[in-house]
Amino acid sequence: MPTQLLYGGVNAAALTPLTEDLAPDIPRLVAHCRTLLASGCDHLGVLGTTGEATSFSVAERIAVMEGLVAAGIPPERLLPGTGCAALSDTIALTEAAIALGIPGVLVLPPFYYKNVSDDGLFAAYAALIERTKGKVAIYLYNFPAMTGLPLSRALIERLLHAFPNVVRGIKDSSGDFANMRAMVESFGGQGFEVYSGSDEFLLAILREGGAGCITACANVASAASARVLAAFRQGNEAEAERAQAVLTAARRAATSVPLIAGLKALVARETADEAWERLRPPLTPLGAADRARLFAAFDATGLAHLASAA
Repeated sequence: MPTQLLYGGVNAAALTPLTEDLAPDIPRLVAHCRTLLASGCDHLGVLGTTGEATSFSVAERIAVMEGLVAAGIPPERLLPGTGCAALSDTIALTEAAIALGIPGVLVLPPFYYKNVSDDGLFAAYAALIERTKGKVAIYLYNFPAMTGLPLSRALIERLLHAFPNVVRGIKDSSGDFANMRAMVESFGGQGFEVYSGSDEFLLAILREGGAGCITACANVASAASARVLAAFRQGNEAEAERAQAVLTAARRAATSVPLIAGLKALVARETADEAWERLRPPLTPLGAADRARLFAAFDATGLAHLASAA
């Protein structure tokens, strides 16, 4: 049974900056990752939903992983998304992560076909694990709003029984906290790491015995996320509540507009670098009205004061 959390704490679901020709901008991403690690993030969930991963080819995604490690981002701090609709693509990305010394990968179910049975989902994850010989920790990615495929607790139990010490945890982006709590209660004793995919549930999942978060707002609100975690670990409930309130406000501000475009607009403003506003179609940058509304809401969260008091 695993005793050490591989990715415990605050994990940023990192944005992916783009070049003028809309390719992943690895130098900008390296700089962003260094900033996130320096500002309180424990690890980096790269090439996930927030990172626009499904808009990139397998070759582009491998180049991103290789570029980060070559630039000195420690592989043990990376949790790349490798789940694709095609099993062969998922295997190729996962093998690339293994070759780079990355200890874990976050794997969406094959998401094109809907109403797939648990038997089908089990077969997909089993094929990945068997083809990669259990050389990397597998973190399930539950995001039914995007995939149309909720990962049931019965499926998780079956995977844990079949592949102990390989299936290590889950990012739950369902927004259903009762489901997250139930997974901790059911599988936490087996060393299964439950991560909230929603910033507003960070403190709540920690209190239930969860492992932390893998969340989008850490791109711009890592000071609040790190403060929640530190205060919780210190037993300072009042400070943890205060920081969580700021983090929740930041999340609500960011989700008042299309999330990825909004986060990129915030990073562009913070870095004075308009290149951060680029998105790969079909996503599009924010219009002026949405940008102004986002900035006003974000500036009212109290995050700047919290960060300056750190």
